Amino acid sequence: MNKRILVTGSSRGIGKAIALQLAEAGYDIALHFHSNHEAAELTKQALLEQGVNVSSLQFDIADREGVKASIESDIEQHGAYYGVVLNAGINCDTAFPAMTSDEWDSVVHTNLDGFYNVIHPTIMPMIQTRLGGRIITMSSVSGIAGNRGQVNYSASKAGIIGATKALSLELAKRKITVNCIAPGLIETDMVADIPKDMIKELVPMRRMGKPSEIASLARFLMSEDAAYITRQVISVNGGMI
Repeated sequence: MNKRILVTGSSRGIGKAIALQLAEAGYDIALHFHSNHEAAELTKQALLEQGVNVSSLQFDIADREGVKASIESDIEQHGAYYGVVLNAGINCDTAFPAMTSDEWDSVVHTNLDGFYNVIHPTIMPMIQTRLGGRIITMSSVSGIAGNRGQVNYSASKAGIIGATKALSLELAKRKITVNCIAPGLIETDMVADIPKDMIKELVPMRRMGKPSEIASLARFLMSEDAAYITRQVISVNGGMI
């Protein structure tokens, strides 16, 4: 039986690329999406073509009870996850003096509370398998260095780093690694409006990264070859920091 991986936000973008690479590596996938049924179905079909088993979960990562119910149901039906990739998140960029309380709350609570909401119900079933495991969280260059217009996003992504490092200490003796990937500018809808000239100024490699370049790292961190790597924040940003 293949090991199962939950990838949040896996219907498109970076999450989709990660799910596809993990399926290619032979893992069964728990595909998560929030609202885009069409994109989720397309991704599911692509995953099934890899010859792996796929289950679908729909929830808002900020909805604690909804997340818990969905994950617990999936685990009950298909078994515990060997790995979790916490990829889903939101941004709402604006200069801090103009930032509303709703813009602050929605980004910080969705991204940071999502860490607890998604990972917490997966931990004990993972521990009880006694097979070890892998947890990968997604921060950002903004969570390491900060970024103008992203005080809320930077705060949430910096919080993800702190939570990741603390959780890694608690789970190391269980042979469960916990690492964080911090992407820079990656070709997704989130950064589609950034002018090419600005990218050349911001990124020493003078281009955006590809979702597959994040997915390749996630695939490695999920593998047996990465069994001694934990508590790390790995940047993939073309030399931005």
